Amino acid sequence: MALIVALGVLLYNSVRIMREAGEDQEHPADAIVVFGAAEYAGHPSPVYRARLDHGYELFERGLAPVIITTGGAANDPRFSEGQVGRDYLESRGVPDANLIAETQADNTDESTQRVAAIMRTNGLHTALLVSDAYHLYRAKKMMMREGMQVYLSPRPASIPKTLTGRWLAALRESFSYMLYRAHVR
Repeated sequence: MALIVALGVLLYNSVRIMREAGEDQEHPADAIVVFGAAEYAGHPSPVYRARLDHGYELFERGLAPVIITTGGAANDPRFSEGQVGRDYLESRGVPDANLIAETQADNTDESTQRVAAIMRTNGLHTALLVSDAYHLYRAKKMMMREGMQVYLSPRPASIPKTLTGRWLAALRESFSYMLYRAHVR
């Protein structure tokens, strides 16, 4: 019976993730939060660069005065995703005063906790989250748990092209969200 309930929750959340993935809630906020992805020797991966470029475009349109980049050092202790993202955005012309790098987190849960602490310290309460479309559901729930009001803006072209790809991505995120929920109880 527990397995049937777990599968039902997995499918239910997958449908919710797929539904929300298609929404872009571009909305003025106190900060744009760009979730990290891989970095290679101090350079953002193509996925991370696409997220950063989207965050940059939102900043340029005046949707928030600050961009917060996230992510710790993975396999290369010389560089953190957050610092690489911050440096990339600075090279694109975002002033240093408008950039904050969260550089210690190893996963989305840690990133949201650390970003929320940064935001509270700086008197920020609303965030426009930037990541891949299917990742944003989980990131939103985690940021809301930290007391933040959030809006979502997925990086362009981050929804898988095939129906099978969309379902697999949604199931993976749903499973990750279920693990998170089980952990925080």
